[in-house]
Amino acid sequence: MRYWQLDRPAPGGQIDLSHVTSLVAAIGCADATSFAGEVLNTLGDAAKISQCTIFAYEFGNRPRTVSVADRRGGRFLRDVADVYSKLFYVLDGNQGIVTNEPAAKPGGAIVMHRQTSDDITHAGYRAACYSDPNVCDRLSVLLQPADDIWLSVNLYRDRTYANFQQREIALVEALAPLIGHAAKHHYALHGQNQQGLPQLMLARLRSLCPTLAKRELDVVRGVLEGRTAIEIAEILGIKPASVITYQKRAYQRLGISSQRQLFALCLSTEKV
Repeated sequence: MRYWQLDRPAPGGQIDLSHVTSLVAAIGCADATSFAGEVLNTLGDAAKISQCTIFAYEFGNRPRTVSVADRRGGRFLRDVADVYSKLFYVLDGNQGIVTNEPAAKPGGAIVMHRQTSDDITHAGYRAACYSDPNVCDRLSVLLQPADDIWLSVNLYRDRTYANFQQREIALVEALAPLIGHAAKHHYALHGQNQQGLPQLMLARLRSLCPTLAKRELDVVRGVLEGRTAIEIAEILGIKPASVITYQKRAYQRLGISSQRQLFALCLSTEKV
């Protein structure tokens, strides 16, 4: 597993101009598969990429799927993305980048991240997101369209073709500025509008109390969405008792003791 910043576009990399035209045309399309599908059409044959998922990491929330496409069709990959967002995103190497990478000027630097199935030690994560979808390797193009927001364009390699070769990585590097900035504009035109009230309220809480842990945020998000402890536990794959514990810890950090106070805090202007 490694990541690196692209200081300048890498040389080389030839693609069909018609694919680029279709990619640009898909920017802002409301269909959940169109943009990711055009990323596949642009890179798929040359770099042997069979799946693409675009995630938005917003205000420290768990990632949200912006667009997803799979050469096999159907919604299998979307289901995989949902499982990843609910259970395994904290184990992803991308998480360390969006959490710890020094703040850059929004829309500026592009970061590349590579993660193979061998890099993943967690058996459940490896099975759900690599083995079951028949993936052996992944390249991610990451950039910040705005403060506290990251986008990740994840490009997955089918096991049939083995891991990425250096020439294929170089091709993705060369086209990363095109793919990354197209994704940024797609997010601005369509993906950003998908943010719901619970996400915005959670962003408010995170700004008030940056010490909230990931699981505490996940549980509070469930509360803001009107879910019960049992429903939150099912989504996160933990016990209801653990949900209560995380909720109490979050409330303690926020200086509140009830759901009513939680919603009031989301609407307040005071700092914790």
